Amino acid sequence: MSDASGPPVLPVLDPAEQRVLGSLLEKQRTVPASYPLSLNALRTACNQSSSREPVVDYDDATVEQVARALKARGLVRIVWADTGRRTLKYHQLLDEVLDLPADERALITVLLLRGPQSPGELRVRTERLHDFTDRDEVETTLHRMAARESPFVVELERRPGQQDHRWVHLLGPMETGDAAPPAPVVDRESVLREGDEARTERVRRTFDTIAEPYAAALADELDGDLPFEVWLLDRIAQEVGTHPVVEVGCGPGHVTAHLASAGVAAQGVDLSPGMVAEARRRFPDVTFEVGDLRQLMRPATSDGWGGVLAWYSLIYFAESELPSAVGALARPIRPGGLLVLAMHAGAGVRHADSWFDREVDLDVVLHDPKTVVDAVRATGLEAVEWYLRGPITGRDETTERLYVLARRPSLPQMS
Repeated sequence: MSDASGPPVLPVLDPAEQRVLGSLLEKQRTVPASYPLSLNALRTACNQSSSREPVVDYDDATVEQVARALKARGLVRIVWADTGRRTLKYHQLLDEVLDLPADERALITVLLLRGPQSPGELRVRTERLHDFTDRDEVETTLHRMAARESPFVVELERRPGQQDHRWVHLLGPMETGDAAPPAPVVDRESVLREGDEARTERVRRTFDTIAEPYAAALADELDGDLPFEVWLLDRIAQEVGTHPVVEVGCGPGHVTAHLASAGVAAQGVDLSPGMVAEARRRFPDVTFEVGDLRQLMRPATSDGWGGVLAWYSLIYFAESELPSAVGALARPIRPGGLLVLAMHAGAGVRHADSWFDREVDLDVVLHDPKTVVDAVRATGLEAVEWYLRGPITGRDETTERLYVLARRPSLPQMS
């Protein structure tokens, strides 16, 4: 497949060959103890319902036929299992044929399995295959692959409504499926286009700019417009008892103040000094401080928070940041304590350059409910509940709202 005197000749792979090689490349890195793969394991890997676009339903005969065709082309090696039953196993050779370093190998793997993707999506989806520092490193690698004498990838034209270009491999045509169009590509990483610090500064600057009109418009929204939210907050107030509660990203402080009025030892933290000033002015009997939710500490007078609320404060985070952000919120919760999240649900990123008649630069991420719930469960919290409500048209809402509640397991009782 390659010539020492020139660049490697790219194999042309049909969709089934792409799926088989992509699955072998992936499993070689993610489950090395089970690699090479048996026919049954390879079929299962090809037919996964997650991390595959489109989802397929190959039978053993199809997978075996494709693998043997790839063997004849020098792209797969078929070997006997080293131990146990004498079982044939399948090992990919594509990375050797194309001389792929680890970063390029990871990107080719995910492009083979999921079709055209943006750099932000690729960074998230290659986490188990290669540790890219940020999306800029992904883009650098893609441009290197595209600049080869025989390019491995190409950048596609940006489609209407998309904020980022997608990339596709050049190893053969992509299968889109006959029954339905391909799922829309969602990039929730573009908020990090200039890095985490720049994004954080944009959020802080925006809310300092709009603090006064924002508070004037929303500080009384719990007085009748939001019955579900009031029910949820009142339930939290009952369940936390005398244990302290903190709302991170408290804004003008009305949610924190609602809990305090129900008898909860509640306090608020917000990134924006302007918002904290508004909260202190409107609710002088409640404690509000400036702080970053990712640096939340335990309360000085308790073994942990009885409740941590992130009320629409994770909507500025990229999807790839959710696990670490949710982990930071869960870490200081006491046994039996609650984590409560509220956020916009949906797909994509919405940008605002004007809000409350003031100039801003703000991106809001619409998160996938399953991704959020998975991030909560990954922290070890239990009894996870989640609620999805539709937009309230009388409030000019245009997005579904996601609410997640979870509990840290209580310590076992001493016998």
